[in-house]
Amino acid sequence: MTAVENTTRTEAGATPDAPALSPHADAAGRHLWMHFARMHGRDGANPIPVVTRGEGVHLWDDRGRRILDGLAGLFVVQAGHGRRELAEVAAKQASELAFFPVWGYTTPPAAELAERLAHLAPGDLNRVFFTSGGGEAVESAWKVAKQYFKLRGRPLKHKVISRATAYHGTTHGAMAVTGLPAMKKDFEPLAPGGFRVPNTNLYRHPEFDGDAEALGRWAADRIEEAIAFEGAETVAAVVLEPVQNSGGCLTAPPSYFARVREICDRHDVLLVADEVITGFGRHGVPFASAKFGFVPDIITCAKGMTSGYGPLGAMIASEKVIEPFLAPGVTFPHGYTWGGHPVSAAVALANLDLMEREDLYGNVLSHADAFGATLDRLRDLPIVGDVRGDGYFRAIELVRDRDTRETFGPQERERLVRGFLPGALFEAGLYCRPDDRGDVVIQLAPPLIAGRAEFDEMEQILRDVLTEAYKIV
Repeated sequence: MTAVENTTRTEAGATPDAPALSPHADAAGRHLWMHFARMHGRDGANPIPVVTRGEGVHLWDDRGRRILDGLAGLFVVQAGHGRRELAEVAAKQASELAFFPVWGYTTPPAAELAERLAHLAPGDLNRVFFTSGGGEAVESAWKVAKQYFKLRGRPLKHKVISRATAYHGTTHGAMAVTGLPAMKKDFEPLAPGGFRVPNTNLYRHPEFDGDAEALGRWAADRIEEAIAFEGAETVAAVVLEPVQNSGGCLTAPPSYFARVREICDRHDVLLVADEVITGFGRHGVPFASAKFGFVPDIITCAKGMTSGYGPLGAMIASEKVIEPFLAPGVTFPHGYTWGGHPVSAAVALANLDLMEREDLYGNVLSHADAFGATLDRLRDLPIVGDVRGDGYFRAIELVRDRDTRETFGPQERERLVRGFLPGALFEAGLYCRPDDRGDVVIQLAPPLIAGRAEFDEMEQILRDVLTEAYKIV
């Protein structure tokens, strides 16, 4: 559920004499099929918000209001909005070569970016398969895992294990990996072979009494248990995010990932790190798997690679994974028209240069504790149950009762997550993400150029809006 799925203007705080519907809002209401959003009743009283421009950490809408981008677009705009140097690189590349596929060919930007990503990735993850975005990268990883084992003479290994509540994409394959039943029910039957294990939500496992190490050992053991139950001869891959997005920035200790790595090695199962969100600086490093102490067999990534100045994703595989594909006569019969698009690849190279030149990784590392501490101040609100996350990737879990950790019922969720919060936050000047795909959370992931002033602004807006939200429930 995205923050643009806002409620009626009166409920979000606007006055009855709101400005007339803009031409773009009118056109969108009549013709635009929005993503992950309800489209009923998008009229003058409840128009689709129109964002017209961005600069740095801020956005402006068609009513001239300035809004703090507390979600980096959608965990994407690492370098901030309005970076003309990236736009100029795109224009230059488009004027030289706007498009050519990597279907048996390459372009200079695609070749250079593949080399760059290989150097950034941990271990011997040296082989880069480009996609248009993150879901396609996850789809590609599962297909690679299946063919990898067929080429090795183990054709029964096709299943994939992922974590409860985890989101991995919307294609049929990636959705089968996703651990969100409500998101999948309208599209079933999906690709067979996806199985779920518990995640590492420490707040929702009070029996561990705050012991992240104990929870990590328990959760990792559930992965081995699932492999044994399904039969190791049938399991191809385990897919996990270094910090799980859906459910609200769920972290785990490095010992958890080390244990999962051992389990995968013991049972000849590929370990896939879904770094679509966590990659490219959101945790202060190029890839968060390295920060959390493990080397996967495959990394999937997208989003921050270009800071949103061009659509691009990738699957990065180890030398072990590529090896059987290098045999004579072998092809990976899979690809995307826009994968490795030369304009997007050129922009990605320029974006990675910019991030290093301005030390955006260092900015996150030096300010991450302050970001967490600023959000922690909200714990005094009775509606706030937990504040968690890492780096510039944080979540606030909202509860009905802080003492018992009781969450909200369906009607309260409807009123909060799809009613009051998105519109109220946006009207107050903050774009972020109320979400209830697990328990009810607000997610925050600002551009990596953000600092203490932006943290304070976020905290004040959240405090005001959550105070009102508590009155509602």
